[in-house]
Amino acid sequence: MSKQPVDLNGKTILVTGSPGFIGANLVLRLLRELKSGTVVSLDNMNDYYDPKLKEYRLGLIERAAERADVRHIFVRGSIGDKALVDSLFEKYRFDVAVNLAAQAGVRYSIDHPDVYIESNIIGFYNILEACRHYPVQHLVYASSSSVYGGNKKVPFSTDDPVDHPVSLYAATKKSNELLAHAYSKLYNIPSTGLRFFTVYGPAGRPDMFYFSATNTLSRGGSIKIFNYGNCKRDFTYVDDIVEGICRVMRGAPEKKNGEDGLPLPPYAVYNIGGGQPENLLDYISTLQEELVRAGVLPADYDFDGHRELVGMQPGDVPVTYADSAALERDYGFTPKIGIREGLRAFAEWYADYYRKS
Repeated sequence: MSKQPVDLNGKTILVTGSPGFIGANLVLRLLRELKSGTVVSLDNMNDYYDPKLKEYRLGLIERAAERADVRHIFVRGSIGDKALVDSLFEKYRFDVAVNLAAQAGVRYSIDHPDVYIESNIIGFYNILEACRHYPVQHLVYASSSSVYGGNKKVPFSTDDPVDHPVSLYAATKKSNELLAHAYSKLYNIPSTGLRFFTVYGPAGRPDMFYFSATNTLSRGGSIKIFNYGNCKRDFTYVDDIVEGICRVMRGAPEKKNGEDGLPLPPYAVYNIGGGQPENLLDYISTLQEELVRAGVLPADYDFDGHRELVGMQPGDVPVTYADSAALERDYGFTPKIGIREGLRAFAEWYADYYRKS
């Protein structure tokens, strides 16, 4: 049974990690649809990837804010700065907080562990403490499909054990879920974690495969396709992710007491995945076709000549996809945007962005 949605109009909303990829798209959606209220977005604009892309997204937000019915305030800073986080919560008394700020990337965490602890552990702790001292109606935060580690059972369900992370990044995201549960129990803070599955789309993260592959292909290079293209993944278009976040924002876990009279933790975790697993080779073929259509690659492009089918990477798994039934049950939502539509939007954006820059 779907939750009865709460109206976000008139609310004061914090979105951390904007103008990151998902954060920027969420803020743009809120600015477009809300008729009243305040949206505060926070990001440290670090150089994990080309800062010009974040500045570009921030420009989109600022232009949208000029036409919006809601007030938008951008704060340049880090969630790792406890004094800053506390001051924002004290000043604005947020109704809803959406924490999307995190140091992303599995491989980067091998050589740069400090930034993951600073942002994903200390930063998230700062958000939780602020929600404790300046109570919010709902804390929504980004977890990740990486918490499933080397789980062999598919589709991945939130009922599955996630006690064996295979990267520091995954361990920090699992830690977020544990910390949120503790704070929900101790301080009755309604919190919802969202495990995202391979998010893609226009102005995405350049370290994601579809984007880095496009950069390589556009320069005439070749890409490696692991497990001879026989991997299956849940590719989730960013608009579907944002739709899921918006629905969850409007439906916090219910506060209620247990048989002992003490509060039960108002806590939930959901998967948001593409809806059906896609074969990696099909995904790449579709990407190449859409890059040709958008003029990024020439019309006579030799598809097979620019891809190399290789064996499995150590530690990788052939099939990962989400069981998102709980999200559909509680919020009436299943991702719907297919890879053809999603990759076409990305290819058209890529052609336009790099033609201008």
